[in-house]
Amino acid sequence: MTKARVKIGLQWVALFLAIISLVIFLTINSVWLYWLNVKLGHLSKIVQISSSRIVQNYLQLLGYLQLPWITKLDMMDFPTSPSGLQHFIDVKHLFLLNNGILIVTIGPAIHFLKRLSVKKKLWKLIRPFQTAALVPVLAGLLMLVNFNQFFIDFHKVLFRNSDWLFDPRFDPVILVLPESFFSQCFLLAFGLFELVMLWGIWRGNRTFLEK
Repeated sequence: MTKARVKIGLQWVALFLAIISLVIFLTINSVWLYWLNVKLGHLSKIVQISSSRIVQNYLQLLGYLQLPWITKLDMMDFPTSPSGLQHFIDVKHLFLLNNGILIVTIGPAIHFLKRLSVKKKLWKLIRPFQTAALVPVLAGLLMLVNFNQFFIDFHKVLFRNSDWLFDPRFDPVILVLPESFFSQCFLLAFGLFELVMLWGIWRGNRTFLEK
């Protein structure tokens, strides 16, 4: 395999890693989606805390999970058990890994797309993006058939333990993190990824027709 082929392969890997990590980053930080769940799910009635305060607790959790200099989880109204804390530590590692991948790959990915654009070769995006566009469709169908099993399998793949099985008596934060919110996060992530794939296919077809 020539150096040129290896370089091209790495560029494609960087592009898809950048897209995936960006989609995950945007989904994680979709506070608006959580706010909608708090309001429409009437979560304030469940925990007897105002909606705005629930969101404040959620932002404290997000800050801990994503900012490396915040080393202590301290939510105003929700204590955390040792097993719950361990789960959030595991999640923090995954979030920081995702953000690190995004930082490392976004520059090369943009450079790669610019090169394809300048050389009028964006049509090369069509086949890879068409193939990748099938993934969220299939995953979405599996999720819609049985989200509970999908959610369990997802956690089994990512986590080596069962700390993610929260008991609301010891980790009451789970009461304001309903399953419906997580299902919406998955759908949002799949939708964002699909939009990027469709954009790439559209731009590729435009370039192809202009040749």
